[in-house]
Amino acid sequence: MDLDRSAFHTASVIRERRTIRQFKSDPVDQELLLELMNIANWAPNHGLREPWRFIQYKLEGRKQLAEAVLGAMSAEEKEKYADQRMKDFATIPVHLIVVMKEDSQQKQWDDDFGAVSSWIQSFQLAAWERGIGVVWKTNTYIYAPAFREAVGVRPGEKIIGLLYIGYPAVIPPPRPRTSAESRLIVHG
Repeated sequence: MDLDRSAFHTASVIRERRTIRQFKSDPVDQELLLELMNIANWAPNHGLREPWRFIQYKLEGRKQLAEAVLGAMSAEEKEKYADQRMKDFATIPVHLIVVMKEDSQQKQWDDDFGAVSSWIQSFQLAAWERGIGVVWKTNTYIYAPAFREAVGVRPGEKIIGLLYIGYPAVIPPPRPRTSAESRLIVHG
C-alpha cells in the first residue's frame, strides 16, 4: 500500500492542538460530536475490547452535572467555589464523562486504561481539526462516591476524564516541549 505522505497533516494537528479553558457559548452540533466520537473509536485498543462508555451533559443537563460536582464538595469548598462552578458548567457547551470498565486482571486494566486514554487523545485531535477545543479534566471530585453516583458511574468503573468541549474563545500560545533526545537512552 502506497501512502501519499503529502496528504498527511497529523503532525501539524498534534503540534497545533491546545488545551482550551475558555469557550464561546456557541453550541456544538450533536451530529458533529458523534462523528468525532466515532472517529476516536479507531483509537488502538487491545483485542478490540473498546473499554469506554460516555455520559454527556449539554443544555439544561449542565446544571445537573454542576450540582453533582457541588455535591462532592465540602461545605467550605461550596462556600468558596459554588457560584463560579455553576457559572463555569453553564457556559461550557458540552461535558463528556469518559468511563472505563475496570478489569480485575492488571494487564487488561493497563491495556484498557491506555486504550481509553488513546480514545481521548484521538477525540481531542479530531475535534481540534474541526475547530473545536477540549480540556481533559481529572479533578478530585471524579473520585467522590457522591459524584460518581449522581452521574451514573457504576461500581467497577473508573472515570478516566471529564472533557469540556466547545469552540475556543481564547487559544493559548504553545508552550515549549522537552526534546525526545534529552530523555532517550539508546542501547546497541
